[in-house]
Amino acid sequence: MDHNNSDNQIKHRSHHHRHHRRKKFWRIFWIVLGVFLVVDIIAVIIAWHNIHVATNNMYNPMSNEISDRKVSDTLKDKKPMSLLLLGTDTGEFGRSYKGRTDTIMMMVINPKTNKTTVVSLPRDMKVNLPDYPDYSPAKINSAYTYGGVDETAKTIKKYFNIPTDAYVMVNMGGLEKAIDQVGGVTVKSPLTFDYEGYHFTKGATYHMNGKKALAFSRMRYDDPRGDYGRQERQRLVIMALLKSSISYKTVVNQPFLNSISKQTMTNLTFDNMVALAQNYRHATDNVTTDYAHGQGDWENGVAYESVSHSECQRISNKLRAALRLKPETLKTGE
Repeated sequence: MDHNNSDNQIKHRSHHHRHHRRKKFWRIFWIVLGVFLVVDIIAVIIAWHNIHVATNNMYNPMSNEISDRKVSDTLKDKKPMSLLLLGTDTGEFGRSYKGRTDTIMMMVINPKTNKTTVVSLPRDMKVNLPDYPDYSPAKINSAYTYGGVDETAKTIKKYFNIPTDAYVMVNMGGLEKAIDQVGGVTVKSPLTFDYEGYHFTKGATYHMNGKKALAFSRMRYDDPRGDYGRQERQRLVIMALLKSSISYKTVVNQPFLNSISKQTMTNLTFDNMVALAQNYRHATDNVTTDYAHGQGDWENGVAYESVSHSECQRISNKLRAALRLKPETLKTGE
């Protein structure tokens, strides 16, 4: 009897110790897991904070008088939105000299039809600046020099009756870095040419890094179509980049945002960018491109591109239709 009791006690103690070890194991497991979760949460919070810092560095609002449309409401309701894309070559923003916008494109992104319409405007387009009559006539690319993005948007509104919901201003150096961060862009060359040590063949498709893509888009004087040919190549590069970068993965990519934060200005907030990436990205799968045609013109020794009233009307009708706005007859004598 004593022997049996002893065996039972040993079995009980053994079972108790195994049970205790299992409890201890799970207690340690949950502690370790909790530590890892806390570390991960802290890392996510820090990364999220850094992403917000990067996007805040890019944020520069437009004047309220530019448009009565609020971009946040447009994105929330998933309506077609207009995006003014400007490119300059002046170095990092914040310098006293603003420079001129060598690239001026108006884009309409429609998430309902999954279509994007892109229209390039000639940088030498002859205009009368709304807020700077004493400096008119002027080239449209000087609107930014005198009055920043607001004056550029006002000038486009004056000549094409198109509201600007949002804008993105990119220094070409920022474009190069952005292309590198998304792993390059794939573009088909519309002509054969050599520029800055690179050779391009008409009809050939190239996967380009930022430096090569910049050379591809900058060449002007050897293109038989002059600035219009350059505009086309700029559109090809920018649309290829847009296709790669309008995704949630890229929007929350801190190295990507850091690389362009000092080279980019926009009135889009971080939340706007996320909404754009989530709901509008498929619209870049179907892109229609166009440009405003002009004729060479000279006045007081300055070369301009004069865009006729009928051509302005054509562009206005096209962009307003993409925005689902009714066509309106432009005022004459603009």
